[in-house]
Amino acid sequence: MPPMRADPNPRMPYQHPMPRETLPDLVVPDAIPSDDRIWVPQGENVWFRPLCLNRSQGYWMNLLKVRKSGVLSRHRHPQAVHGYVLKGRWHYLEHDWVATEGSYVFEPPGETHTLVVPDDVEEMITYFQVNGIMYYVDPWGDPLGFEDVFTKIDLCRAHYDRVGLGADYVDQFIR
Repeated sequence: MPPMRADPNPRMPYQHPMPRETLPDLVVPDAIPSDDRIWVPQGENVWFRPLCLNRSQGYWMNLLKVRKSGVLSRHRHPQAVHGYVLKGRWHYLEHDWVATEGSYVFEPPGETHTLVVPDDVEEMITYFQVNGIMYYVDPWGDPLGFEDVFTKIDLCRAHYDRVGLGADYVDQFIR
């Protein structure tokens, strides 16, 4: 491979047009919003805040906010999941580690785990990238339900319409 040339003007922006098919950038300046209507209810004392809902590749990125202790869900993923704890802490019954503020978590494809928020945690917020689906199961692996990027979009549309932001409010997060 030939050596790279020095850039004669590193502060000059790229001078050609972007491909026509390129999607617009997505910047969410208020990722942790002050307007509670942006948090979409997912269960009792459980909300998510969409950041990117990628329907073309089947993944979503969101903040999960929990204001209750106990078992949140038992689920598995056919693809990898990435998480970063912003506030509080949580763990899986199937492991001996605890995800604390500042922790990064990688969940391998195929693993089943039971998410628990400890009793002394008032609020937990974790950034998750979920690829594919969340497949909810009982302790023996029998199906209870699922979520994917399309069910997330539907939840957002219904919620944003109900709280007065308009069903199309979610469109800004869809790619």
